[in-house]
Amino acid sequence: MKSRYDVLVVGGGPAGAVAARTAAKKGLSVCLVEKRPAIGAPVRCAEGIGREALAEFVAPDKRWISAEMTGAAIVAPDGTMMKLESNLAGNKVGYILDRKVFDRELVWQAADAGSDVFVKTRATAPIMEDGVVKGAKLESCGTVTDVKSDVVIAADGVEAKFARWCGIDTTVPVREIMSGAQYVLTDIDIDPYSTVFYLGNEVAPEGYLWIFPKGARSANVGIGISGKKSGTGHRAKDYLDKFVQKTFPEGKMIEFIVGGVSVCPPLGCTVADGLIIAGDAARVVDPLTGGGIYNGMFTGNLAASVAADCISKGDTGKKALMAYDAGWRSSKMGRAIARNYHIKEYLIKQPDEKLNAIIKSVSKLNLTEFSTITLIKEIMKVNPKLMVELGALAASLR
Repeated sequence: MKSRYDVLVVGGGPAGAVAARTAAKKGLSVCLVEKRPAIGAPVRCAEGIGREALAEFVAPDKRWISAEMTGAAIVAPDGTMMKLESNLAGNKVGYILDRKVFDRELVWQAADAGSDVFVKTRATAPIMEDGVVKGAKLESCGTVTDVKSDVVIAADGVEAKFARWCGIDTTVPVREIMSGAQYVLTDIDIDPYSTVFYLGNEVAPEGYLWIFPKGARSANVGIGISGKKSGTGHRAKDYLDKFVQKTFPEGKMIEFIVGGVSVCPPLGCTVADGLIIAGDAARVVDPLTGGGIYNGMFTGNLAASVAADCISKGDTGKKALMAYDAGWRSSKMGRAIARNYHIKEYLIKQPDEKLNAIIKSVSKLNLTEFSTITLIKEIMKVNPKLMVELGALAASLR
């Protein structure tokens, strides 16, 4: 490990890996550090991503694709199912990844591009000079090393400590933390080509439960509920166990994970002098779906591109780095986050009877674009009263 790099990336998830890869390809010296002893483990994700979203950053590879999806289904609280299909060529709408392999592939690509990579190495504090982030203190196996850089890209995930140490408020209100639990189950009867989402206050209060296939008879079966709905006897795991015992009583559990996902608006500002915040650390998870893989890669790539441009001009101050903050907010991804937050806030306030009525109104949809916005628009066509209830937001959905 050198004592100085152009860019120091904290975190080896999709955001950090793509940031390191992009920065290295642009000719910068890059150091990526990951606190865990292995990239990609433990998996804390449902592992789903859209086909086009993935292709934007990496070509699909069967080594890390567990299953290819051709459709989805949404199940109302009363059991009514809405099927979502696609008329896209090939009918493939997305993938369920094997994150243990996928994340390593991205980091391998970063290393191949020239990045230095260090696992079991954690940032313990920023190096600050006159209020400017100039690097980080890195601890590995008891040894602390000062590493300076022109720009630090903080991509340290939902736990995100680095930006807070730099003076940025990264607090997430309890009500906007999705408390999650997930089993990998095998030997279960599922549709191996369709994801399934279950809604309802009895199933997943202010959240949803999912089945994401990982093969012919295996799936991620997980749940996310509002943090304010979680408590003794009614935690996410309690709801998940109740569902699994009823739906897959003979299923065999081969993995269990718990964790939290922020479903709040993004940070008010995602840059500071010498610092860019990317991925889950910037709170850019889709607040409606909880998805964060694409958003992580998008912000990681943009962070590195802006950092490279600013370094070449000799100005890595906050004002110069604001091109990153403005860039992702004005992007399709940024606009979707803003819109989906308001949709999420609307949906979590609806009683089960309303959700039943909405899903009963549309038993099957053939989508020209497999996206949240397309789904919402199609539902609104047959439920025009929703336009009124959504108020000002409805204008952006037309």
